[in-house]
Amino acid sequence: MGDLRPEEGGGGAVSLPVIDLSLGRDEVSRAVLHAGKDIGFFQVINHGVPGDAIRGMEALCEEYFAMPEEDRMGFYSEDNAKANRFFSGSTYDTGGAKLFLFDCLRLSSPFPIDDDSKNNWPHKPQTLRSDAARRDVVERFTVPTRAMAMELLRLLCEAMGLPSDYFEGGLGTGNMTMTLNRYPACPDPGTMMGLPPHCDRNLLSLLLPSAVPGLQFSHKGKWTDVVTLPNAYIVNFGLPLEVVTNGVLKSIEHRVVTNPTRTRMSVGVFITPTPNCLIGPAEEFLGEENPARYHAVTFNEFYRLHSIVKHGLSSVLTINRHENIGKEML
Repeated sequence: MGDLRPEEGGGGAVSLPVIDLSLGRDEVSRAVLHAGKDIGFFQVINHGVPGDAIRGMEALCEEYFAMPEEDRMGFYSEDNAKANRFFSGSTYDTGGAKLFLFDCLRLSSPFPIDDDSKNNWPHKPQTLRSDAARRDVVERFTVPTRAMAMELLRLLCEAMGLPSDYFEGGLGTGNMTMTLNRYPACPDPGTMMGLPPHCDRNLLSLLLPSAVPGLQFSHKGKWTDVVTLPNAYIVNFGLPLEVVTNGVLKSIEHRVVTNPTRTRMSVGVFITPTPNCLIGPAEEFLGEENPARYHAVTFNEFYRLHSIVKHGLSSVLTINRHENIGKEML
């Protein structure tokens, strides 16, 4: 896999496009499409997710990682096939050097979240569980966040001339996944990364970031710092969305670098296809001058290929490998 130690980015800080969802629908849909074609990353404000829901989820994230280590380790698993697990990158070993410094709680559920799903979640902290006296923290956060995600997909459809519900079939109705992420401070950030460079394998990613910097994306061949706005979500497109649009939308490599003095936390919500949904270029994006650039596979197979490549093998989804029009799934 080569040396994954973080090199100097050199790209500085580039302000991501900021999309105000309270503006006119046509203006917003054009802005989402432009951001998707250009950078593949953007921030959204006035998104409709209540401030108390955001603060509640941030508090839950802090509460989880403040628990004694033994309480978290009871849910620990190195089995990537497990939908619900706590795992860590602090013991990952590549080329003899420990390179990835992160802790993550991953939770998956059909939507809306039901009690059966929660039975597969950790028993601590209690905030993760339903409380008959109040709506639980997770629901108050995930319901409007997912609604915002589906609205972004509808806006994309309108801008691309597709039916507004195009992504509301199998492409966007798989299990919803949420992650609570922690990147501990690293006294020597030049030796350890938070997360290695990667593209997301879900359809759409929404991140509630920390004020502590660390997220970077690839821009014009250089690593560029993401400068976040208070209460804004960072949105990026996953590889399936690039494949379905035959390369019209871009899934951009990103990574997390460590901070020498401050711990960084974030919460991610991911929209995924159903397991047997076919991931391939849609007919609407094909023509004599626009041949299919990618093989079509089920999302299960897509997910498997992505996992294989993460372990150092060279699988690609591109049909024409000589024109460099696809993307190796690293």
